[in-house]
Amino acid sequence: MLKLSSSIKLVVSDFDGVFTDGSFYIDENLNQTKKLNFKDIMGVFLLLRAGYKFAIVTGEDNKILDYFKIKLGVEEIHKGIRKKDLILKEIMQKYDVKYEEVLYIGDDINDIPAFELVKYKIATNDANYKVKNIENIQITENKGGSGAIREVVDSLLSVEDEKIY
Repeated sequence: MLKLSSSIKLVVSDFDGVFTDGSFYIDENLNQTKKLNFKDIMGVFLLLRAGYKFAIVTGEDNKILDYFKIKLGVEEIHKGIRKKDLILKEIMQKYDVKYEEVLYIGDDINDIPAFELVKYKIATNDANYKVKNIENIQITENKGGSGAIREVVDSLLSVEDEKIY
């Protein structure tokens, strides 16, 4: 279990490499697809149901993210973002949360500026070594796209010790 706090109110995550394994598939018509793990999708559902705020901030701009908005009601989806820290600051201001009330999940060097804004930092098991070496970062047992998000959510909800099922 990850060491988290009941003070966390907002969970913010990168998408590729966290919800996915970082791979994408291209068919002969140049259509791109990605694989998602339903455990992670269920994790988002449980997180929202427990009353947490949740956001996705990603450098990619793909329609897969619309699924989270339509199916799960995730309001904070920010696509095509190069400076994730700037968007994270805006989200934190919007929800009036402090550094110690935010958890950020990422996997690569473009997440480092966002990690610097929060107390709770989590990287996937297969994250870039520079990310894994950030001070006070916690590493999931699961790789991106293989239940890492669900692991974070289960750890967070166990802190709450509530039955939400």
